Amino acid sequence: MEYTQPLLRTLFVMASAVEARDPYTGGHLWRVSQFARLLARDAGFPPIEQARIALGGFLHDLGKIGVPDAILNKPGKLTDEEYRVIQTHPDVGQRLLQNHPLAALVIDVVHAHHERPDGHGYPRRLTLEYIPPDARIVGICDAFDAMTSTRPYRKGMPIETALNIIRDNLGTQFDPALGVRFTNLGEAGHLSPIVGHSEPGIPLQVCPNCGPSLVITRHNAPGDHLYCRSCGGESELLWQAGEWRTRPTGKRGTPAQLMPRLDDDMIDDLLAGADTLLHESKPNLLSRLRSQLTGHA
Repeated sequence: MEYTQPLLRTLFVMASAVEARDPYTGGHLWRVSQFARLLARDAGFPPIEQARIALGGFLHDLGKIGVPDAILNKPGKLTDEEYRVIQTHPDVGQRLLQNHPLAALVIDVVHAHHERPDGHGYPRRLTLEYIPPDARIVGICDAFDAMTSTRPYRKGMPIETALNIIRDNLGTQFDPALGVRFTNLGEAGHLSPIVGHSEPGIPLQVCPNCGPSLVITRHNAPGDHLYCRSCGGESELLWQAGEWRTRPTGKRGTPAQLMPRLDDDMIDDLLAGADTLLHESKPNLLSRLRSQLTGHA
């Protein structure tokens, strides 16, 4: 399966490109992926399924490539019509994936992560027994990260507040058994190292001018400049009292400095984490991938 790693990389790159469009969601895909892996492991899924579910967590918002920037980055509440556009992203993601050789790994998550046990989700209004377990897991993790992350219209909630909301909506918005497991993980402190981070040990910064996320990578150093893709402001990165801080310089970034950039190192790490999928795939999936890659039915 020497061709699968480049194919897997294309999925990570596509998802990262979608996230790079939104100045408020830095690290969202990484965090959802990490939460999903933790929950899958706690629920007793075998390692290969944990890796597959984590992959689905990273790719779940792939269909947002079809949502216009004006809606995706709107600072206020969406209109009903705009919300209907947002609701198209699971179907768009499914269509993007359906001819990809590795679609079988993640297509259920991409298409069903906004379904709800009470049948009030989208796009198909599935009830609990028809929602794939991996989509139920990612649905919980996606909602939790949305609640604990800052958005244009509100600051992120404290972890305990978000966990209480999940508890209050078990059986309606969230799978009851998986939701309890997730809140238990939160109470035990296992989610805290991921919340507010874009990579292990690297917390997000906030634009001091207007509030969106500023993503630090492992290669940043004190004195580097970060650029807000919302207001265009430049900030200097500082290391003070054992933590990263930012200070506005009063300057604005050039078009080249404001261009979205993919974190190739993080993608390499994600590929390494998915290595079990490349070498230990279930025989029927492996056979299916072989036939698709070689052009045989």
